Amino acid sequence: MSDGYTYLDQSSAYIDPETGILRNLLGFERAEDLQFFESVTVSKRLRELRHHPLHIKSTQGLFDIHFHLFQDVYAWAGQPRTVEIKKDKRQFIPTSAFATAIQYIDSLVAQFMKLDSSDQHTIAHQLAVLLDHVNYFHPFREGNGRAQREFIRELALQKGYDVNLSPADNEGVYRDYMRGTIESDVQCLTSLIEDLMNKQGS
Repeated sequence: MSDGYTYLDQSSAYIDPETGILRNLLGFERAEDLQFFESVTVSKRLRELRHHPLHIKSTQGLFDIHFHLFQDVYAWAGQPRTVEIKKDKRQFIPTSAFATAIQYIDSLVAQFMKLDSSDQHTIAHQLAVLLDHVNYFHPFREGNGRAQREFIRELALQKGYDVNLSPADNEGVYRDYMRGTIESDVQCLTSLIEDLMNKQGS
């Protein structure tokens, strides 16, 4: 459902060959119907996480977030993809390397947990590093961006900060987020996150 993506899915594990769209729990056969339903239900699930955030301890939190967001839409919500993905010329981590990727991201989360909450710049930088690696991981067939932005938001909450990487109608934030993730520009992502960081309750 995202422009620029190509998938190695010879067995049609995710795409219904008759309709050409992602297999979904509601049996939608038109892309626009699926896209509308997905947008509405995921927005609702995001609001739930705003009120009841998960406590992130490891990469498993990313899978838990994806399941929560997409549980109404896809049977494979929260499950690692079984197909290879690339966007334009960038190949995301192959499925054969998932175990190594998870282990490394777990180590980054552990490092983040040890940071001093008052060191805002270091927290922003470590969140940017995490975002860069989670984006390269791209563990889901669909919904990676939404899951990873919520993952970063909830990690920031655990240090006492609000970081909204999806503010409504803010094209500048979206542009910098896309540039930072596509170009693997950690400095860009650090500046973006630090600019967005607000102390909880402020």
